[in-house]
Amino acid sequence: MNVTRRELRIEVMNAIYQYDLYLSDKLPFIPYFEIEEAQDIFNKIIEKLNNLDQIIEKHLYEFSLYRLAFLDRAIIRLAVFELLETDLAKEIIIDEAVEITKVFSDLDDEKQHRFTNKVLDNIAKTLRG
Repeated sequence: MNVTRRELRIEVMNAIYQYDLYLSDKLPFIPYFEIEEAQDIFNKIIEKLNNLDQIIEKHLYEFSLYRLAFLDRAIIRLAVFELLETDLAKEIIIDEAVEITKVFSDLDDEKQHRFTNKVLDNIAKTLRG
């Protein structure tokens, strides 16, 4: 099966979103993946979730990670994981997160993708200089 990086990201984002949603209701979560590589990435993210959340929380000035919508948290967590664990250029990672935010999370005011961009840019500067 030939998949794009964006399709892979979207599948991982959906799994992180569902995991977070189920966890908030104290329900067991059994993920289903159509893309095998997505499961590997998801598992690595869940292993590092506390560390990822600490990094994100540190860059949410006067804001809390858990005030973010579940979907926005999932997108930002995935992007921060990629910043930490891949060699992809930070610009590509941030651009992909912003584009996914535009498709799945932006409301009519289009503020969420700007927020995602700003948070990830600040994190990337800290992590990668």
